[in-house]
Amino acid sequence: MEEVGFLKPSPNIFRAYDIRGVYGRDIDEEVAYKVGRAFGRIVGGLTIVGRDVRTSGPSLAKALKDGLKDSGVDVLDAGMCTTPACYFGARHFKTSGGVMITASHNPKEWNGFKMFLGNGETVSEGAGMETVREMVLNEAYGPPAQKKGEVSEANLMKTYAEHLLKIFPRMDGLKVAADLSDGAASLVFPEVLERLGVCYEVLNNNPDGYFRGHEPEPTEKNIEPLRGLVAEKGFDMGVAFDGDADRAVFVDDAGRVLGGDVAMAVLLKTVKSKGYVVYDVNSSTALRQVAERLGFTPLEWKVGRAFIQRKVRELGAVMGGEKSNHLYFGELEGDDDAVYAALKMAELIHRSRQPLSSHVNEIPSYPTTPIIVFECPDEHKFRVVDRIGARLEQLGFRTNRLDGVKAYASDGWILVRASNTMPQVKMSAEAMTLGRLEELRRLGERLITDEITSLGSR
Repeated sequence: MEEVGFLKPSPNIFRAYDIRGVYGRDIDEEVAYKVGRAFGRIVGGLTIVGRDVRTSGPSLAKALKDGLKDSGVDVLDAGMCTTPACYFGARHFKTSGGVMITASHNPKEWNGFKMFLGNGETVSEGAGMETVREMVLNEAYGPPAQKKGEVSEANLMKTYAEHLLKIFPRMDGLKVAADLSDGAASLVFPEVLERLGVCYEVLNNNPDGYFRGHEPEPTEKNIEPLRGLVAEKGFDMGVAFDGDADRAVFVDDAGRVLGGDVAMAVLLKTVKSKGYVVYDVNSSTALRQVAERLGFTPLEWKVGRAFIQRKVRELGAVMGGEKSNHLYFGELEGDDDAVYAALKMAELIHRSRQPLSSHVNEIPSYPTTPIIVFECPDEHKFRVVDRIGARLEQLGFRTNRLDGVKAYASDGWILVRASNTMPQVKMSAEAMTLGRLEELRRLGERLITDEITSLGSR
């Protein structure tokens, strides 16, 4: 019999890369406990647990830890931390797995669980998420263990900060502005900048879970004050973080916001070892051109952390990136870390004695659209993309079905793909000229609109 006051887990909270929903509507302490029971059964050993700054974090963390303990698993409690620090903690303390309680860039009402194994593998669709889903929905994790696990605490953020300070040199005189988005970056970034001798100023440094400055998503609109600060006070660079600090959006000294593909192209200068670099299908042709010019082997891959990180690890790639500003590093075993990325960018500026804008100016720039979103029911979105791919092939485009459909012309491309997490179809395009970009944009929008509109007649 279902307990009064507790939620019955919905299948909809199980996403491509994590479990996520609105606290009190989709996720509560009972769901957290069941996730703990299921994940504990899977990992079977010491599990690190961290949480971001959201107000629902402490009670969800307690319930999750109770579930892990009842599965016989010992828990290392990292407390409030960034998501990349939680990944670091799993490596540093050699745990069997970890759970980060976060909803990343979602509004404050949301929360969720990012799960990963001791080998760094993300629990995701096709890599363990289905097993967790089945166990949680059906309570198929067996009876509680006869011997319960125990909880110990780790001073993770202090350990993580000291780790960063061993890697990066002092950067006296460098000027950095940061928008911390009232998120978990507040717990470490100012302290590290201070101890490295960096002159800095921060916006939205209130990690209390209310995100009063703006939503914890570093969109161009949200970081407009950061751009103004960089321009007004002559900072060498600006950086904005999302809620759990696994994404960094950079602003150069000229006030330009850099896409993740441009930021990666710049950061390739800091990579000493040659090898594979992996980037998502959204990324500009310019990234491939820069990678080849610098002697790397570029590889285009599927959008999403689980896919990019897995491919970086599989190939032993030296770096990976997504246009959405996730940046992955071979020296971090393929993990993405926004604070680490920001310090790498700062070090490049400091060592090269060149402004960030001059590094950006070396990268070819092609006209691109932003990602254009079309609402489309989950049960239809993949079929819509397939049909658009067939129509583009009929029009003479060469297509790639790696992730949705990417259609190439001699002077540009169109990408149409189904969202991994939302009932949406997304489109972007790039071309050699603005005129050609407009032609490709109109074509893509017409094909998508036609296919979605015709759903009701099929």
